[in-house]
Amino acid sequence: MRLTITHTTEYLYDQPVSYILQRLRLTPVDGPTQKVLNWTIEVDGATVETGYADHHGNRVELVSVEGSEHRIRIVAHGEVETIDKAGVVGPHHGFAPLWLFLRETPLTKPGKLVRELIKNLPAGSELSRMHALMGEIHRAVAYLPGSTDNQTTAEQALAAGRGVCQDHTHIFISAARLLNIPARYVSGYLLMEGITEQVATHAWAEVHLAGLGWVGFDAANDVCPDERYVRLATGLSYREGAPVSGMRIGPAGENLNVALTVAESGSQQQSQS
Repeated sequence: MRLTITHTTEYLYDQPVSYILQRLRLTPVDGPTQKVLNWTIEVDGATVETGYADHHGNRVELVSVEGSEHRIRIVAHGEVETIDKAGVVGPHHGFAPLWLFLRETPLTKPGKLVRELIKNLPAGSELSRMHALMGEIHRAVAYLPGSTDNQTTAEQALAAGRGVCQDHTHIFISAARLLNIPARYVSGYLLMEGITEQVATHAWAEVHLAGLGWVGFDAANDVCPDERYVRLATGLSYREGAPVSGMRIGPAGENLNVALTVAESGSQQQSQS
């Protein structure tokens, strides 16, 4: 499947900012489940300092703002050809060792509720237990936009019984690591049925299983990623895999606007003809 994606992020400030430094993880890379056909990032109102691959293999652009700017606009756009491999990404590559993906983070630290969650899992192979875990989380946490934020922990979202894809992912990662299974956070894009205009990127988890390597699980939708999914970045949690992250110095108030379109290239061309 060929997908066309346009992702616009705009920051508006009520007064000039003293200093901003942001990491943009907005460039997908080629892999077993996708091939990037073309991709560009345009930045207005900020200076692109450098670009590099981080320790997870994510492509990162580092941008800064200093002085009188009131607005930053970032547009990522391109086409990606995707392949359905039933969620299987394959062997581990990169500098980060597998044991690193067993480490707790502030957002994925397990508590009583996460520990209770894994007690309900049936016996069986690691793969079958991960499928069961995905279903348990999907039923336990209702998808409700705006009910949590990027500081909400896995345990807090499970206690509330509601959240967004980020929360489903953190809970899955937390539980998998308790079972001694390496797990990581994935940010990316999802082609949604009947919906082209979206308000946010998507997130899901991947776990490393013997004989398969990394395998994806989207507990928010209770499915393994297929050709509708485009991988952007990975990390131990949202804080390492977020499409945009950084720091801001100064008292300026910030207003964030995000516009995202994900469409199948063929259908998009037909609608324009």
